[in-house]
Amino acid sequence: MFNSISGVITAKFPHRIFIETSGIEWDISVPDSNIDMLPPVGAEARIFTWLQHTDTAMQIFGFSTDEERGLFLDLIKVEGIGAKGAVRIMSGVSSSRLVQILDSGDLEMLEKIPGVGKKTAGKMLLALKGRIPVSAAPVQAAVSARLPYSDVIESLASMGYDRKTVELRIGQILESLKNDESFSGKPQKEREDILFRRAIVEMA
Repeated sequence: MFNSISGVITAKFPHRIFIETSGIEWDISVPDSNIDMLPPVGAEARIFTWLQHTDTAMQIFGFSTDEERGLFLDLIKVEGIGAKGAVRIMSGVSSSRLVQILDSGDLEMLEKIPGVGKKTAGKMLLALKGRIPVSAAPVQAAVSARLPYSDVIESLASMGYDRKTVELRIGQILESLKNDESFSGKPQKEREDILFRRAIVEMA
C-alpha cells in the first residue's frame, strides 16, 4: 500500500514511535533495536513500513532500513511467528547477530532470544539458516552517519555524555527551535555550533 513514511519523530516508546507528516501523526510499531537506530525525537526520519490488515484491526510496522524490514518479513514467514512476535525477536537481538546465530546453527543461543522457544528456534533454523540476505556489516554506524547533526551527537558522546541522553536533548532543542527562522536560516556549521553549546549548558 505504501513503502515508507517520512516526517518528524514526535515520541519514542518501547516497541513504538509516533511520527508526524503533513498534519497526521502516525502510531507505528517498531522493534526496539530499530528505535535506537532512528534519529532522536524532534528530528526528521524515514520509516520503511509494512501494513497488517485483519478483520478487526490495522497496524503499521516500521523499520529503520529496507533490510531491517526484509528481516521482519522473513521472520513472519516462519510458522508460529506473527508480526508481534517478529517485533519482539528483533527487539531482543540485532539483525547482524541474529543472522550469525542462524548461520552457525546455534540452537541454544537462538532459544535465549526473547520470544523464541525451543520449538520456534527449530523452525527458524529450518526455514532461515543461510537464507537471510541481511548484510553482516554493522548497521548502526551506517545509520548514525545519516542522522541529522550526527557530528554534534558524536562530539558530545566522545566527551563522555550518554549517547541516548545526547540524542534526546538534541531532539528537544531542535523541537524548541523548529519555528525559529534565525536558527533555520543559518549555515549548517553555525547551527551545529549553536546546538553543541546549548546542549552542553543544558546537560551540565
